[in-house]
Amino acid sequence: MSSSLIFSLRETCISFGKKEIFKDLDVDVHKGDFIALIGKNGVGKSTLMRIISDKQDLDQGELWKQPGLQTSYFSQHFDLKESNTVERELANVLKSKDEQYKIDIFCKNLVLDKFAAIRSLSGGQKRRVGLIKALIGESDIVLLDEPTNHLDLECIIWLENYLKSYAGSIICVSHDRTFLSNFTNKVFWLDRGNLRVSPSGFKNFDRWSVELFEQEARQLKNRKQFVNIEVEWASRGVKARVKRNLKRLERAKQLKEQLEKDESSYRKAISSFKAQVLKSGSDNSKFIAEFHKVSITYEDTAKKVLDKISIKIHKNDRIGLLGDNGTGKSTFLKALLGQIPCSHGTIKLKRDMRFSYFDQMRNDLDSNLSLKKILVPSGGDYLKVQGKERHVCSYLKDFLFDPSRSTDNIQTLSGGQQNRLLLAKVLANPQTGLILDEPTNDLDLETMDLLTEMLTNYKGTLLIVSHDRDFLDQTVNKILHFDGNGNISIFMGGYSDFLNHQEDKIIPKAKLLKKVEEKKSIEKIKSKLSFKYQYELEQLPNEIDNFQKKILEINNELKDTNLYLDNYDKFTSITKELTTLKDQLYQKEERWLKLLELQEKYE
Repeated sequence: MSSSLIFSLRETCISFGKKEIFKDLDVDVHKGDFIALIGKNGVGKSTLMRIISDKQDLDQGELWKQPGLQTSYFSQHFDLKESNTVERELANVLKSKDEQYKIDIFCKNLVLDKFAAIRSLSGGQKRRVGLIKALIGESDIVLLDEPTNHLDLECIIWLENYLKSYAGSIICVSHDRTFLSNFTNKVFWLDRGNLRVSPSGFKNFDRWSVELFEQEARQLKNRKQFVNIEVEWASRGVKARVKRNLKRLERAKQLKEQLEKDESSYRKAISSFKAQVLKSGSDNSKFIAEFHKVSITYEDTAKKVLDKISIKIHKNDRIGLLGDNGTGKSTFLKALLGQIPCSHGTIKLKRDMRFSYFDQMRNDLDSNLSLKKILVPSGGDYLKVQGKERHVCSYLKDFLFDPSRSTDNIQTLSGGQQNRLLLAKVLANPQTGLILDEPTNDLDLETMDLLTEMLTNYKGTLLIVSHDRDFLDQTVNKILHFDGNGNISIFMGGYSDFLNHQEDKIIPKAKLLKKVEEKKSIEKIKSKLSFKYQYELEQLPNEIDNFQKKILEINNELKDTNLYLDNYDKFTSITKELTTLKDQLYQKEERWLKLLELQEKYE
């Protein structure tokens, strides 16, 4: 049974100046649609989202929406009142004071201090506040533009799970393939002026899009056969020059011209489509950098960011750096680049080792320069790319820029376009080592595919900081995991291999406690501890088991994806209860461990 229609566009036309964005575009959004909005930069993704959120008028066409429909829009630009605290800013979006608890849930899971002033937050933290504002009001349609930018993996996974049970409809633009695959159930693909719709979600996008391209190729082949027949007839001349034959001659000419345009369009589309990516192996014969018992401590804190780290980086290693924000990934890279000194230990680099560095802060882009001047600072129209001369306009096209914009000031570029330009600069002539710090932020999927392919063909040593799981799986074969306590662990493989290894290694705390219990003799404790502590220690295992059973029961209830929709009050109640039970279980487990330590002192 199909869900109800809540928004539609018919024969929509939008133009900016001479550029036509949409022509005769039809769009339908139904209740429960979780839509991945896909397309190259400039095809109209943001325009479509602005139309749905009432921020963009139609030049022509019909717009219908369900009466009382509410939308919220998380874009690259959002308004926050600097004098507000996080809590006050978010409270303004809530429908009633009874929903105040939602602020605690969002802030806890997206790692925000609700009492912090907006003006004191970093850019990434402000983005999180903007994201929460779009979600917390539970609009009928929520529009998300790159919601995972500047989120660490734990936050991204929590966001995925939240969106899976969202009560309204979602339209999301994201470069993160894994994120889109995990929660969407429909795809809107804006491709060469057409909206293609897949009803099976982004997880099947690659297979579905290949099928569409194959179908298009067959249609072009059949059209070409027909056009060749018409052109061949026309080339023989038109006897008697009758009006009917002249029309046929003109029609053959038009068909040939249109076919050539469509074939060119198809070739461009298929050339930018995702290539099959294979991981390169490592040449471990030599190491190019060695960390020997390296410790780094900043002056404003006594905590060591890196603590006695000893790691060798081998020639042609392809390394992904994983860890929550603030765990030392950027510090590790800056130490490798010689930008910050070690408090203790040494870092040795191979004598001729040089690194190209992509900085997520874009510090290497002078905002006063043009695109052309960034790529060719010495002047002229040519630059060397991988040792070959390339015209700057041709190279800009590789990174999906319109060559006519080569003389534009980079201040006119969006954040994603500036990232693309910096990548073009870094990848033109990468050194023997390449360091990329969050290169995928603000990129569209087309550029992601281009970047992935270029990195696959790169022959040097590669280090990447990224929270994009699919991207890491495609580009690296080794993981450095930063635990936040100054330690780094090494895992072979990509992100999925790392995750599987973690799941195999994790032993639930309750199981550890049971093992401890088996090794302890309750009879010894009875003779050494006071009766009060003795009784408490005897009762704690049963209490812990009861808490675990209650938590398991609630988790089983929450597996019902319809609970949130069918019985919101119950969902809210048991979610609160689950949080309380987990806190109480933790306290009981900690208490038991303390009593066991006390018992050891008496033995």
